[in-house]
Amino acid sequence: MARSIETAPARNGVWGEEKREAVPCSKPTSDESITSDDAGTVDDIVQDQPPALPFSKARCIALVATVAGASFLNTVSGQAVVIVLPTIGRHLDIPDSRLQWVVSAYNLTFGCFLLLWGRIADIYGKRKIFIWGSAWVAITTVINPFLPNEIAFDLFRGLQGLGAAANVPTAIGILGTTFPPGKAKNYAFSCYAAGAPLGAVFGNLIAGLIAEYASWKWVFGVIAILAAIITVAAIFVIPPPKHTLHQDGASVKGSVDWIGAFLITAGLLVLLFALTEGNVVGWRTPWVPVLIVVAVALVVVFVLWQQHLEKTGKQAPIMKVSMFHSKRFSAAMLIMGLFFSSFSGWLVFATYFYQDYQGQSVIQTTLRFLPTGVMGLICAFVVSQLLSRVPTYMMLASGNICVAITCILFAAPIPPHTSYWAWAFIGMILSVIGADTAWPCLILFTSHSLPQADQALGGALVNACGQIGRAVGLAIATAIQTAVMAQQRGVSVEDAGYMKEWEDASLAGIRAANWFHMALGLCSLAVVLIAFRGSGIIGKIPADNVDRNEQSAQLEAGRKAADQEMGISESDDTKRTSQ
Repeated sequence: MARSIETAPARNGVWGEEKREAVPCSKPTSDESITSDDAGTVDDIVQDQPPALPFSKARCIALVATVAGASFLNTVSGQAVVIVLPTIGRHLDIPDSRLQWVVSAYNLTFGCFLLLWGRIADIYGKRKIFIWGSAWVAITTVINPFLPNEIAFDLFRGLQGLGAAANVPTAIGILGTTFPPGKAKNYAFSCYAAGAPLGAVFGNLIAGLIAEYASWKWVFGVIAILAAIITVAAIFVIPPPKHTLHQDGASVKGSVDWIGAFLITAGLLVLLFALTEGNVVGWRTPWVPVLIVVAVALVVVFVLWQQHLEKTGKQAPIMKVSMFHSKRFSAAMLIMGLFFSSFSGWLVFATYFYQDYQGQSVIQTTLRFLPTGVMGLICAFVVSQLLSRVPTYMMLASGNICVAITCILFAAPIPPHTSYWAWAFIGMILSVIGADTAWPCLILFTSHSLPQADQALGGALVNACGQIGRAVGLAIATAIQTAVMAQQRGVSVEDAGYMKEWEDASLAGIRAANWFHMALGLCSLAVVLIAFRGSGIIGKIPADNVDRNEQSAQLEAGRKAADQEMGISESDDTKRTSQ
């Protein structure tokens, strides 16, 4: 009998070894939980018995739908307003040179306040900040269309971005802390990731229908209604946190690094302002490069200040610079910026191609983007299955290749009268496959790489990288497009003017911008192949991350099953345990 007890662990190959490792452990770092191939290898018992759902299946679905609504709402708000932008300009008498501020005001506040809201959410609880952020979006959005002048209108667009900066990173944090590693978490992050491309499509569709058959003000009304629904749903389905830093005595005044918040917010604000205005007043305007230098200096000072706080421990930094010691984590943030600069830039210039070059109506343009919505729903399901089966670098590489091919299709000298179904339809399908493959991988990687206390901050960081990538990429692409149009027309960049229907110079500018987007996609692909090769499967359940109580119960069940196979009674088991 004693011999059977000794050999059982060796034959089973699980509980004898895991019993020595069933000790409390902290959340692994990115190198431990993601970047190591061993971290993706899980014992048979853990794989066969994945972590149970934290709530009933119905509530889990409702929770995922609610927080995914933040991603959906953010994209709908941006894309729908772009569609009705000319109408807004005519109604408020906004000149074309300043019309972009209707969009840029939202992007500026959204990108600049992500890290600050992420830190506040980690102190007071993600649920509370998510609810208040969503409510703020609803209130400011419903007021926006009734404002009578340009300055007030742009100001409230900025206030909407402030609310989005609160609920988007906390949504990622809620998913990261609610679901343990496993299939449920893969499904949750895939659904959240599908919110962005679906939001872009439905933003086009909603704005197109409303602009065609009703007042443009109802675009903001629909967005406000969606935000209100998300707010109410969040109150009922998002569970309150078991513990917050505020309960330990932490407060915004004493725990938030306000110096760091000012430095990064001011730095990003100045940078995005300079990049946005550079295309309006011209890049040769003296104050534009000066502002860019000042912005870079502020960001550098921010990084040095964060390093100082982290080393001294006097105050919690708003961003832990040590997170970037992991090469893969740093690479993931770089991929986020490059990839979404490529994808989002293509979306903008594809819209230009159909509306400004081909002269299609809003409805006709919307219909051409419709396949991306259908494919987005399919991808959300398929990718959730692949996350636990396919190596991460292969999924990221596939996503980047798909978007790069899409950019090539819109950049190549294909005759513009060629049928939509022959090439553009293919590009639409590939683009959403790329986005819905890369995005869940990146946010799931970020979630696995950070401890529970930093989940909202991680969500803020990954979104900030994407937002900065979009702004920088779009500014450069627009500069390239303008330069090419000016060259084709034989005028200076400042006198390049607007795009014209079926004009060769306008088409050349759009194609040049898409060649640039393709280059960004290929750069992102190169980072993936260099940094993520051999990274394992991100969607697998890491053994080190399994909850201690659940792991103990699983090991106990496995031990009893092995004992019963060998005829060991409970009394023998008790004796063995006491010994």
